[in-house]
Amino acid sequence: MSDYTPPKVWTWDAESGGQFASINRPIAGPTHDRELPVGKHPLQLYSLGTPNGQKVTILLEELLAAGHTGAEYDAWLIRILKGDQFGSGFVAANPNSKIPALVDRSGPEPVRVFESGAILIHLAEKFGAFLPASGPARTECLSWLMWQMGSAPFLGGGFGHFFAYAPVKIEYAINRYAMEAKRQLDVLDRRLAESAYIAGPDYSIADIAIWPWYGQLALGALYEGSAEFLDVAGYAHLQRWAQAVAARPAVQRGRIVNKVTGDPSEQLHERHEAADFETKTQDKLI
Repeated sequence: MSDYTPPKVWTWDAESGGQFASINRPIAGPTHDRELPVGKHPLQLYSLGTPNGQKVTILLEELLAAGHTGAEYDAWLIRILKGDQFGSGFVAANPNSKIPALVDRSGPEPVRVFESGAILIHLAEKFGAFLPASGPARTECLSWLMWQMGSAPFLGGGFGHFFAYAPVKIEYAINRYAMEAKRQLDVLDRRLAESAYIAGPDYSIADIAIWPWYGQLALGALYEGSAEFLDVAGYAHLQRWAQAVAARPAVQRGRIVNKVTGDPSEQLHERHEAADFETKTQDKLI
């Protein structure tokens, strides 16, 4: 048991420790002036290849694979461990200073879109793809998209943080969030027992949002040791879906864009054209 007693008023007088301590702070706004680069395509993405960033690059690659040439994009690397997200240009694109952020320059005035779920809806509506146009099917898809947005913080900032990143292993915290992660996996497994994809018979932005988190967890690609710890192999329907989505060529491309960790052959730090996947030049290392 801890003998810690919370103060009456909390104050920020020391870093919390851990991998992200140097960039965590209780205030918003920019820390330095830095304009964002702009490439040749109407869609400008500023991101990092984390699960939240992968959602957007997977959708963009799926749109291109489906023949939507207007979905060509520039993906610029935002190095969060170096504080790029606190540059004035990025804060203007996303006042919450979190990746990803999209600037859509296809119209007369640039439009900023932040929060990964909002970006997915914006792009799906823009191109009329991967989101039913109306009716119950659209409602179901959006419900599962919102489920992901509300649930993943418990998996990432909760379980993932205390299991993989916290400087001290806290039994209570790991047990609490492991229980919630298992509950979420069961929600998905039960749903996928009755449906080919998350929102129904067709692949949609619900799958694209959920797979980078829960699909990669099921496949052992999220938080080293967590797949065994959570016994993800026992979720047969989730495993079937995770493997099916992982086999899609657009997913295989999108998951490596702006990625700076893991096998160098699976990192594409910036993406400006389809040919970049063939060269995978790493000119801008973090």
